[in-house]
Amino acid sequence: MAKVKIYTTTTCVYCKMAKEFFKKNNVEYEELDVAKDANARDEMIQKSGQMGVPVIDIDGKVIIGFDEPELKKVLNLP
Repeated sequence: MAKVKIYTTTTCVYCKMAKEFFKKNNVEYEELDVAKDANARDEMIQKSGQMGVPVIDIDGKVIIGFDEPELKKVLNLP
């Protein structure tokens, strides 16, 4: 199983959509709230160059935003 990290905030609609997608597809993930965790925020910015969420890291492949087709491709989902 791929190692999945999602950088989120509690108010982000696209973060909620991404987490629902993971749950629906039985993908385990680690959630990091960048509004509460400065280290996670710095890590997210370093990985992606982005200040916006979600940023999703799947085994080192960084996906910016909720891009369902790209998530399916990277996770080998139908």
